[in-house]
Amino acid sequence: MSVLPVLEGRQLRLRAPTREDLSRLQRWYADPELVAPFDRFSSDSFTELALGVESAPSDPTSLAPRFMLERKSDRLAVGCVGHYRPHPVLEFVDVWYLIAEPSARGQGLGKEAVGLLVDHLFHTETLERVGATCDVENTASYRLVEGLGFRREGTMSSALFHHGRWHDVAFYGVTRPEWAARPRPS
Repeated sequence: MSVLPVLEGRQLRLRAPTREDLSRLQRWYADPELVAPFDRFSSDSFTELALGVESAPSDPTSLAPRFMLERKSDRLAVGCVGHYRPHPVLEFVDVWYLIAEPSARGQGLGKEAVGLLVDHLFHTETLERVGATCDVENTASYRLVEGLGFRREGTMSSALFHHGRWHDVAFYGVTRPEWAARPRPS
């Protein structure tokens, strides 16, 4: 697996996925109740998943997890986060996040993880903007990014097909100056 930095927060440690994480990731991604409510559902083979995770750090368009979310209190992996360049010309990355373990939801772990990831991206890359997209019906997701200071920039109508129908997708963004000026948790 790749060498990525470990990002430390109050409750979480973000670390690179290991070979031992692959079975857990595959189980999470194979669960349509976990992934499908607000996203397109498809399950990679174990080999495809392993190759995707391994190549993600060197592939800016990869949707594979770049960091596992490890709860500090018990060292349990509770989710993952990633980022990717969604457009070949525009200069920004989108972040994504998954709190996979139901017992870990509603505790601010997603917000902490995305905050750590965005800090890392602005610190290590020459980005001026970081974005995020979410199904307009995914209240938890858009509250997470709004709580971090992302601005809703618009809605793409009928942009994602899942669960037998087209869904609208909201897109959010935060610029480097906005991120630097936002209030930090104490």
